[in-house]
Order: sequence, then structure tokens, then C-alpha cells
Amino acid sequence: MKRIVILISGRGSNMEALIAARDAGKLPVAIAAVISNRPDAQGLKTAARAGIASEALDHKAFAGRAAFDAALAECIDRHAPDLVVLAGFMRILGEDFVRHYEGRLLNIHPSLLPAFPGLHTHQRALDEGVRVHGCTVHFVTPALDHGPIVIQAAVPVLDGDSEETLAARVLAQEHVIYPQAVRWFAEGRLQLIDGRVRVAGAGGGTAALIAPGLD
Repeated sequence: MKRIVILISGRGSNMEALIAARDAGKLPVAIAAVISNRPDAQGLKTAARAGIASEALDHKAFAGRAAFDAALAECIDRHAPDLVVLAGFMRILGEDFVRHYEGRLLNIHPSLLPAFPGLHTHQRALDEGVRVHGCTVHFVTPALDHGPIVIQAAVPVLDGDSEETLAARVLAQEHVIYPQAVRWFAEGRLQLIDGRVRVAGAGGGTAALIAPGLD
């Protein structure tokens, strides 16, 4: 069984979705640890209640990004994970860290990448007047919010949407596609070929797009 370590910075709702999928028998992984860069992260308590090792590594205690990244990698590697899962981890990771976990570091981003990398994705989508928005699970590369796409979910942007209502609709789909992506990894179905993801057994072999709520 594959071992995963989850990194969080706050409540960790995507972490909760992964734990729920595991507990329901839909995610064949061992969650070895949950690690946060914020000691007050609510998700650490959630992980502890679920019987998962939880650790805090306060980024403010380090002189700079490189020192924090090195300490974080050491902390992660003590748990010997096959996969590291970023679940609302609000730190930019340096190139050395990313290269260390190349091909085994996943992130979820609240937009249909490559559109709207960075922060405030939902408000930016509303400001641009797009009619379709969503979320993306991708392998992490040194370029911020870029990397081979594993799966995406699209949601409609409705008349009268606010940043909050659109964010809630997207978040619901994040909780669907992140466990799916991690399951594919755990089952050995993800292949990285020429910078693109192929999913063994998927139609056409390509990364999937699901579009709930769209006709």
C-alpha cells in the first residue's frame, strides 16, 4: 500500500476529503502524516482525531525559504512517503524541494489551469467574465501553479455568482477529484510521458476532465 504525507496550512478540507475516502475504502493508501507550516492550523487537530501523526513546522522560525524547505523535506522523509500531497499548503516551495519530490508531489489549484494561476482565482474569473471555472490537480514543477495535469473539474459560472458562491461550487469538486487523482497514483495508473499525464485504463489514455452541472 502506498504511503502519503499531506501538507496543509489551515482547515485542510481537501485533507478531510482524502481521509473520508480512505475510511470509506475508496482510497487504498496509508496516510503516514499530516504536516503544517502553521502550528495553529485547525487541520492538525482533525488529523490527530483521525489517528494520523500530525506535526507543525513553523516557517516563521526559519531564516529563509531554503532553510525551511530543507527542514520540511527532512520531516517528510522521516515518514518515507511514496507521494506528497499539497492540500491548501500556502507556501511557495523552492526548486530544490520540488526536484527532490519530482513525479511524486501533487497539488490542487482552484482554477482550470493554465488559466488564473496564483491567488484570488474566483474573483479573477468573475472579473474576466468567464462562463466556466473549476479546479485542477497537477504534478508540481518549479514553475508556480504549472505542471502536468492529472484531472480537472469544470463548474458553470452563474449569473449573480459572488466570489463566495463560486468558491463553494469549486471546492465541492476539489473534494471529488483530489481523492480520484491520489487513487490513480496509488494504483500505479499515472504515467508521465513527455510532460503530460497518461491515465492507464482511461479513455484515450489522457488526463480526465469532469464537468458537473454542465449540459
